Amino acid sequence: MKRPAPLLLPVFAGALSLAVASTTFAQAKYQLRWGHYLADGPFVQLEKDFANTIEKRTNGQVKITITFAQGLGKTTELLMLTAKGAIDMTATAPGYNPDQLHYWRAFQLPLTFQTSKQAMHVLQAVVKEFPIYNQEMDRAGVVWLFQQPLGEYYLSGPNPDCTSVAALKGKKIRSFGADIPKAFSAIGAVPVTVAPTDIYEALQHGTLDYSFINPGNIQQYKLVEVGKHHCGPVMAITGHNVTISKRTWSRLPKDIQGVFRDQAAKTMADYLAWVGDFEAKAVANIKSQGGTFTPFPAAELKKWRAAAPDFLAQWEKDTAAATKDAATPKKVAARWRQLLAE
Repeated sequence: MKRPAPLLLPVFAGALSLAVASTTFAQAKYQLRWGHYLADGPFVQLEKDFANTIEKRTNGQVKITITFAQGLGKTTELLMLTAKGAIDMTATAPGYNPDQLHYWRAFQLPLTFQTSKQAMHVLQAVVKEFPIYNQEMDRAGVVWLFQQPLGEYYLSGPNPDCTSVAALKGKKIRSFGADIPKAFSAIGAVPVTVAPTDIYEALQHGTLDYSFINPGNIQQYKLVEVGKHHCGPVMAITGHNVTISKRTWSRLPKDIQGVFRDQAAKTMADYLAWVGDFEAKAVANIKSQGGTFTPFPAAELKKWRAAAPDFLAQWEKDTAAATKDAATPKKVAARWRQLLAE
């Protein structure tokens, strides 16, 4: 008589092993909620990869769930919610919290950088050289992990007449933060604060004449459907910071903190290598859908800069007053000027 039962033992053992492993991942020891201000899509794929890699590298001890499109809080609320521990992580631009991030907001100063690559070069240098950047995050209640780079910003709308300072006078242009609105006001345009997720509707209904965002996000939010004409680039800034709550960070063991630090550095390096090609492909894709890209003349940018304040000098003055410390902003601004002149 045949005895098939022993043949079932390896199958049973394998199934049991898979069930245990599945339960281990389902019941991660540290389940973190990440609130993102952008919508889901290819533009944030590397951040989704970051979350998945953290889970793998910690053998399922950490599970990160990202909620996109302001699902866990508005753009201006996410940093505060993370600091208080209401959520564990966030991705949000420093320009949305200028009163908490005096030094970081400078990376989104308008008419200061020539290219996004230059903006990231300055960021990497000064964050390494000046402890004040991490100290400021610490005071805000978060730990900085990495910065997302951006492509250059364009003006996008249904009207192609966006290639001169004179043509922009009186036009409603998407803005955000404390500094960028001043650049538009300087040439007689009307800055309108609009979150990225709301740009499509604002252009569609005429709340905006022109958007102000990079090609990757023009593609992400399908803005070519409501504004085929893109003029620029007009400005370059850095993107958003990915941070984790100090309260959450303190709960993580040192080895897991090390995994976060190491993977954050790798993700930022991957972003820097990825962004240029991605933005170029976004431009090509937008053109294939009927979009047009027209350069914003250098002579017109020169007029714009002449009409606008010296944003770096104003930042130095404002930061000294806000922090009651004149020496540090002066040193930081001097180093910025060196880097910008390279």
